[in-house]
Amino acid sequence: MAVSRRLFVAAATALTATGIPLPAARAAAPDTRSRIPVSPHDTEADLVRTASQVRPTARQIAWQRLERTAFLHFGVNTFTGLEWGTGDEDPEVFQPTGLDTDQWARALSDGGFRLAVLTVKHHDGFVLYPSRYTDHTVASSSWRGGQGDVLRAFADSMRRYGLKVGVYLSPADENQYLHGGYANGSARTARTIPTLVHGDDRTPPRSFTLDATDYGAHMLNTLYEVLTEYGPVDEVWFDGAQGHIPPEKVEAYDWDSWYTLVRALAPDAAIAVTGPDLRWVGNESGLAREDEWSVIPVKENPYGRTDWALAYDTADEGSRAALVTALPHTDYLQWWPAECDVSLRDGWFYHPEQQPKSVEELTEIYFGSVGRNAVLLLNVPPDTAGLLPAADVTRLREFRERVERELPEDLARRAPTRRAPGLVTVDLGREREVDRVRLAEDVRHGQQVEAFVVEAHRDGAWTRVSGSGTIGASRILRLPAPVSARHWRLRVTGARAAVHLAEFGLYRSRL
Repeated sequence: MAVSRRLFVAAATALTATGIPLPAARAAAPDTRSRIPVSPHDTEADLVRTASQVRPTARQIAWQRLERTAFLHFGVNTFTGLEWGTGDEDPEVFQPTGLDTDQWARALSDGGFRLAVLTVKHHDGFVLYPSRYTDHTVASSSWRGGQGDVLRAFADSMRRYGLKVGVYLSPADENQYLHGGYANGSARTARTIPTLVHGDDRTPPRSFTLDATDYGAHMLNTLYEVLTEYGPVDEVWFDGAQGHIPPEKVEAYDWDSWYTLVRALAPDAAIAVTGPDLRWVGNESGLAREDEWSVIPVKENPYGRTDWALAYDTADEGSRAALVTALPHTDYLQWWPAECDVSLRDGWFYHPEQQPKSVEELTEIYFGSVGRNAVLLLNVPPDTAGLLPAADVTRLREFRERVERELPEDLARRAPTRRAPGLVTVDLGREREVDRVRLAEDVRHGQQVEAFVVEAHRDGAWTRVSGSGTIGASRILRLPAPVSARHWRLRVTGARAAVHLAEFGLYRSRL
């Protein structure tokens, strides 16, 4: 994954009641407010006004509420020790004789995760289910007599334990390159999907005519299998990696056709992170920016790929200054929230000599991702037996327990609250110690807060105890030391438009 990221970027004030959970996101027709075009003549005031009008889709709201999601890097690399496979591996090396996807699901659920993404196809092209369109699959291994299907087991187990299902299909494919299908210079022409092959007994209830290259059609057929034969999928994860191939052999990916197929077959699935729904945060440390905007300037690259108007790793993606700086390269202002990926171990695939990160490291990652208006994507790689290592399982449980101790009980949940434009005041009934503050905007009304302070009433006066810039869907503040007060307030000091707060939570950690 670390290698693929480098190639990925190279290829490339009314207030609602506090403490009340937002209603569940409802399926809706496509909302054009999630992406609003800009003019090269827009002023800063024009850009800020447009940004204030951008809204998330229902699928983006549902995804943001997950907070913690898991990645499972598993495939031939697990057995060869590589991070990026070569595409000519002997499928016989894939022998997870103790595969237990229920164990994966139990561990992830116990760790507080709510969705898991499986590497159905990594850059080597090896596929974790018996595909009709390549022999580089589990069916070419003697594992389970050639009848094994990791994707089937994974999807069934995740749903059995209440987790949502995500799939990662790498656009890069070393095996297809070796066999002449990838980067072969073929033209985009109309292709019928699914493309029936010899012995194919399917009677597809739906078929599609989509423009694609030879390899683009291969990906479309693979997506069709995954999205029609394994139940509902909630996230489809692409990166933009190219293969280890000569630079003149770059494959122009058929993003528009891929997105169209995903939308048709899995309309509720968020498309990440080379996709219109979610973006890569720009690093692999699991940390968002101090002020992470969900509304950022974007440009549209060939074949419909959404891309950053500014550099992917710029320190400021969405402030007023960033909107102005990016304008010459901007086509739209878009709701494009950040996903923070990081691996529990140093590598993305399992390596026996590596150990999981400490609880302290994971806690810092949690506050630096979920606590900064992003979603954490933590990779937990299964081992050669097909199990999550015991040390990793223990660490996931310890991580969840630590978060629960950091944020044990919202002292403000049932407290009397007074509201005014740009101000929320909470009466805890008596003096209480607080050292954690959790805030959220009701992002159905956009992301508006640009600056705020949290204050406690002490010694007859309001005293600032913390503050920052953005809030978004989730902002968690850790106070340097516990502060004791009965009355607390949140005061918005800068905003783009009317602010709608969904949460003003006050906590005393139990560490």
